[in-house]
Amino acid sequence: MNWALAHRIASIAAVQAHRDLGIDRTRYIHVHQALTALDVIVMAQPMPRLFGVYFSPADKGPAVLLNASLNAITQRHTAAHELGHHRLGHRTAADEEIDPALRWGNGSWPEEEKTAEAFAAWFLMPLPAVRAALARICGGQPSRPEHAYQVARELGTSYAGTVRHLVNLRLLDAGRAAQWAKIPPAGLRSSLAGGASMPAHAQVHVITAASEGQTVYADAGDVLVLHLDNAVFDVLPNGLEPWTSDGATPLASAVVTDKLQPGEQGLIEVAVPTRSAALRLEVVREAPRAGLDETWPA
Repeated sequence: MNWALAHRIASIAAVQAHRDLGIDRTRYIHVHQALTALDVIVMAQPMPRLFGVYFSPADKGPAVLLNASLNAITQRHTAAHELGHHRLGHRTAADEEIDPALRWGNGSWPEEEKTAEAFAAWFLMPLPAVRAALARICGGQPSRPEHAYQVARELGTSYAGTVRHLVNLRLLDAGRAAQWAKIPPAGLRSSLAGGASMPAHAQVHVITAASEGQTVYADAGDVLVLHLDNAVFDVLPNGLEPWTSDGATPLASAVVTDKLQPGEQGLIEVAVPTRSAALRLEVVREAPRAGLDETWPA
């Protein structure tokens, strides 16, 4: 099976999963909630050599074991991959901790792994959600790698995986995707943060006028940056603090701290000189899961 066929199969399966679960395909997808809704038992614990494991009904499943040592973005992708195994009726599978980008397209993936991997992309990045994100970010058509990075932040996906999927969605040509995939995300984060030096694992979430009413899913250490002329954070919830690398603009950027508990949400208000009312949006802490799903935030 080639990747094109794997994606055709996976795209249909993902749409069916969205339909069966009543998922809004224009927004951020809550994959952990999807597993719970399908009565899949889920646990996360540190695993040195595995991303995750899927146990089929034939092996007393369905159940999924996730690596608790992964960051939230990689863990979400792994959960969607294991969900793909379940929805596609696959056998029990253990997914090794090897960067998918190193094996992408080299023919070494078994057929069931190809379709599960493709399912993860289509499940987390359905076309309506990607189009909605691009409309807010750049008017609908990505022309810079930063646009792909921002889509990834809105949908809770990796930069490399988002670039690849934009090609699947026919929103980016393969040539530019190959160029963008070579760009280190660290440079994009710094660019979006105004050239500031970023901590190694911090993500950057850009706030614009189009962010009104949106929800930012961010983990501790992530930075929210205003791309609005002369705007400042007027209200920050408990768990967000002013951030800047040089002290020059302490209210134009904010960092998420551990005071914001996993799953907890807070209201942000931004004062914009050209608006009579504050711009409002929410932030939700999306942290890696650990332990049993019964203890995870909704």
